[in-house]
Amino acid sequence: MARPAVWRPRPGWPLAVIFLGFPVWWLLGLGMLIFLIMSVPMAVHLYKRRSRLLAPRGFGAWILFCCWVLLGAGVLWANAPGAVPGGSMGRLLPFAWRIAWYAAATIVLLYIANLSDEELPADRVGRLLGSMFIVTTAGGLLGTFAPHLQLTSPVEMLLHTNNTFLLDAIHPKTADVATILGYEQARPMAPFAYANTWGAAYAFFLPFFVITWIWRADRWRRVAGIAVLLASLWPVVYSLDRGLWIALGMIMCFAGLKMVARGGRRALRLAVSGLAVGVLVFVVSPLPSMIEARIQNPHSNNRRTLLAEQSVRSSLTGSPVVGFGTTRAVQGNLSSLTGGDRPGCKACGAPPLGTQGHLWLLLFANGLVGTVAFGVFFITRFARHWRERSAYGVAGCCVLLAFGLFLFIYDLVEVPLYTVMIAVALMWRARREADGVEVTA
Repeated sequence: MARPAVWRPRPGWPLAVIFLGFPVWWLLGLGMLIFLIMSVPMAVHLYKRRSRLLAPRGFGAWILFCCWVLLGAGVLWANAPGAVPGGSMGRLLPFAWRIAWYAAATIVLLYIANLSDEELPADRVGRLLGSMFIVTTAGGLLGTFAPHLQLTSPVEMLLHTNNTFLLDAIHPKTADVATILGYEQARPMAPFAYANTWGAAYAFFLPFFVITWIWRADRWRRVAGIAVLLASLWPVVYSLDRGLWIALGMIMCFAGLKMVARGGRRALRLAVSGLAVGVLVFVVSPLPSMIEARIQNPHSNNRRTLLAEQSVRSSLTGSPVVGFGTTRAVQGNLSSLTGGDRPGCKACGAPPLGTQGHLWLLLFANGLVGTVAFGVFFITRFARHWRERSAYGVAGCCVLLAFGLFLFIYDLVEVPLYTVMIAVALMWRARREADGVEVTA
């Protein structure tokens, strides 16, 4: 008697759970946690295939970086120059949070890279990332038109915590309302925890949306994709996110050059048409006036510069090799030991050392060795793929270019780094299947 067929989910189902259900996870307070939760079945899958696992060149540098992050546990309570001395057990939470995300990023890289295109087609992953661009656009519009909307999530009610670090991850908000231009301006953040995360997510998801909704789409899907893309420009303009504006310019230039290099009249026509439409949209949109107003109101430039200088100085003088494991509260306000937040003047203080840019976090938390290992991995991946003309090769390089820019201005742990690792996995897998198996470094 034949055994009844056993239903098995398709490879890649954890990614579908994350991205297709992301709006629901965000409302439940699980928006950041779902990535970590779904890393468990991915890790189980990798363990079952452990004898046949492959990794891209440069992966050894990434493993060195992860090991160096773990060394930070030994300096969590070391006093850092320029930081408030002493400390509590509360430092363990952000330290463990970063470790969990680095582990999740490693797992998703290996998970996608070790599935063939027959098991998990690249276009299926591309469509999932494209769907997240639509979700990001919807969240941006919601944050722009309903900036004060927020709610208490079920997870928040269950934990009942006042920890601001944890609340950022589990408390759904649509926007961060700032007065950068001298009046209240909504910077969209839904469905993420921070406005800068929204900007990074927009830039990282965009290339995959273009591939699956415009480049490789039928007529009606392409029309819908163009409509979504045009609608997404509204929150981009009003986000006042200079980093995002520059990143989009870099992506357009790189992708345009690749299209021209690819040759063929169709590619050339598309490149010229895309450039013309981009210029037209730029000219008729409020973006030129917003850019001018943003330049006239630099807002956080000086504070960012001082914080970066103090973070680097503190790391190089106090613990240049290993760093300090995690961020530290600034002693004073960067220019005076007697400064700091006070009622009615939150901006009188300063963000913690090692924030306002992932590069400064790397230097402060992981020292020179960790920072170099981190950089070597991503530079190696870009160097091996920047000449490619395949869709996912170009998309991955666009993501890495934006990632390189954002390292100086954004805190990139969580969704941004996770997305970058998916892009790296797709571009490496496409190269591997085209040219044969690449050896592990």
